[in-house]
Amino acid sequence: MIDGLLTSWDGERLVVSRDHETGAWILIALHSTQLGPAAGGTRMKPYPSLDAALEDVLRLSEGMTYKFAAPGLPFGGAKAVIAVPDNLNPEERQGLLRRYGEQIAQLDGTFLTGPDVGTSPEDMDVIAETGAPHVFSRTPAAGGAGDPGPYTALGVLTAIEVVGERLGLGVGDARIVVQGAGDVGGPLLEMLIATGASVAFSEIDEELNRRYRDEWGIESIAPDQALAAPCDVLAPCALGGVLSQEAIPYLRCRAIAGSANNQLATSSDGVRLADRGILYAPDFVTNVGGAMAISGMEALGWSPAEADHHVRTYVAATLRAIFDTAASEGIDTAAAARRIAEHRLGKGG
Repeated sequence: MIDGLLTSWDGERLVVSRDHETGAWILIALHSTQLGPAAGGTRMKPYPSLDAALEDVLRLSEGMTYKFAAPGLPFGGAKAVIAVPDNLNPEERQGLLRRYGEQIAQLDGTFLTGPDVGTSPEDMDVIAETGAPHVFSRTPAAGGAGDPGPYTALGVLTAIEVVGERLGLGVGDARIVVQGAGDVGGPLLEMLIATGASVAFSEIDEELNRRYRDEWGIESIAPDQALAAPCDVLAPCALGGVLSQEAIPYLRCRAIAGSANNQLATSSDGVRLADRGILYAPDFVTNVGGAMAISGMEALGWSPAEADHHVRTYVAATLRAIFDTAASEGIDTAAAARRIAEHRLGKGG
């Protein structure tokens, strides 16, 4: 399987190493440096196999290329995966992160990283001890811009507003189901509540359930029923691959706009959604807010207010262009989004 994955990947460079102290695998995939240094988050979690970790990092790195290319930001796409054993000793975590930072430093600025699934701004502080200045989204106390999650949520909220335009209803009049109430889904729920929207969510973490179900009083849906819940907008904000050939027939939403990376299991699933009349806001446009805001503030000198403005402006304008292109040319919205990014990458379209 590894041979097949590498043969089909069109990226530039893959760095793979084994951390002998912990048994973790470290994979850094630099998909493109065409528009600038390759940037992408560091994902840290157990995987069932090295094949699974490799498949994840290669696909995610390609998504980052498109995420930065579509708005014209001066970065290429990359991703890092630290595949840790199930029984990783918490005391060994910081040593692993520092050794990972050393690898970032050896790449000499061709790879820039920040938080992703399983990592936090506090982890970025540790990684930066050996990997600075190539580590973004450190805590404000360490000179960074902090958590990218709320900025990603702002971009998703903007996407839901644009989707609402197409559906003919305001966010405050819509029913929205948020799948996942973590670093992005949680702030998104709070933003949606402030608009007056009818909101429900699903989450497997009991601490988050207590917060949003019990303390906030938000309707909770069983995780295995979230995709089929009737709603105007479904917002996938957990892991990717949820919009598959098997799942799409059971969807009962009018539109989809969420933060999860690689929501479509295959490119054909974008066509399947269009055939069902479900409006899909492509994930690498909808979820750009965190990457755009943090890189803008730490590398381009934006203020927080400017970051908010750029995220809202970009997401809204790009989605409107995508929806118009898809409608006028009779293609699905995922294909229309890729066309915009490929134009920036000089691939035609």
